[in-house]
Amino acid sequence: MTIAPGLAAPTDTRRLFAAPGPGLRDHLDTFGPLASYVDLPDLVERAGLVGRGGAGFPSARKLRGVAAKGHGVVVGNASEGEPVSDKDRTLLLAAPQLVIDGLVLTARAVGARRAYLTTARPEIVEHLREQVGLRAESLRIEVVQVEDRFVSGEESALVNALNGRPGLPSDRSVRVYERGVHRRPTLVHNVETLAHVALLARFGPHWFRSVGTDDEPGTFLSTVSGAVPAPGVFEVPFGTSLGSLLAAAGCSPHDAQAVLVGGYHGAWVPGRAVAGTRMSKSSLVTHGASVGAGVVAVLGRDRCGLVESAAVATYLAEQVAGQCGPCVNGLPRMADALTRLARRERDPRLVDDVHRMRQLVVGRGACAHPDGTARFVASTMRVFADEVAVHLGGGCGVHAAR
Repeated sequence: MTIAPGLAAPTDTRRLFAAPGPGLRDHLDTFGPLASYVDLPDLVERAGLVGRGGAGFPSARKLRGVAAKGHGVVVGNASEGEPVSDKDRTLLLAAPQLVIDGLVLTARAVGARRAYLTTARPEIVEHLREQVGLRAESLRIEVVQVEDRFVSGEESALVNALNGRPGLPSDRSVRVYERGVHRRPTLVHNVETLAHVALLARFGPHWFRSVGTDDEPGTFLSTVSGAVPAPGVFEVPFGTSLGSLLAAAGCSPHDAQAVLVGGYHGAWVPGRAVAGTRMSKSSLVTHGASVGAGVVAVLGRDRCGLVESAAVATYLAEQVAGQCGPCVNGLPRMADALTRLARRERDPRLVDDVHRMRQLVVGRGACAHPDGTARFVASTMRVFADEVAVHLGGGCGVHAAR
């Protein structure tokens, strides 16, 4: 891959944030212009790029699926309904031109004449429109504010919103790459994925793979929050130790009672395991977790894991689409049983209630929301099993230690 004259590819892990400012001039001075033609599906496949929105789906497969049908639509997804994620907003404020480059490149690859950039953050809508306005592109890019809900970032929900319908997930039998926005084949990519595409087109797959692991190459953005002195968004390679990620936010692994990895649809890593855990699929699978959208939330030793988890489960039960039984009935009942445990009700049947509801909702929803919620609750019951026993006896280990 030819690098623009006078420019050097970023050599450290500050790739997405390499430009000193968000404007077009800083962007071009740092990264140079886009190539007039690249075989994008081939580049993306050789790089091993996967989506950064949470599901980790191979990006080349999505590209080829829409490109094969032709005359598609491209959507940059920054809905970020996950409450403990801030990476997409941060990226769009710091490097919007990389995201716009990614939209342009993917639109060329799938024969799209129209693209959308979606966000649920009203404070950055005008900023994005200004940045789009700096470009002289034949591609029409429309910035759209969508509803701020947990499920609004699911790709079928996003397509429904762009089609003027409620932004709720559709039945998974209808794939958006076959019929999406305005009934056209639609490619939905997270904005971080698009930014990586823009770098790939300039510096190539070998450069992309120079950090990360063989199985999971490249960098990703991680939002670190919770009981940390310096919360923020950090760009790190896949395979980075969870302990070093916490250290970047000023937190010692010894200060963490547990760490939620992957967000509200993720799983807890117990504090004793933090030092030996890496941000990779092979390491996190032991805990039923994945990198997902890069969310890392630290639970301090002064907070009860059951109380905090019950609050998350209740939130997720309230964020349902209301279209199927698992969401309407199963999630509220599961959250209620977990809440009663957190309140120290001495009823041993509550544990069975939690597990029964969890098993009933898995695989039965119109979207993945019930499955993700069940995964989080299963992790809670596993990691905080000792605390469950204490709560059933009317006590709380955290409060007793104060």
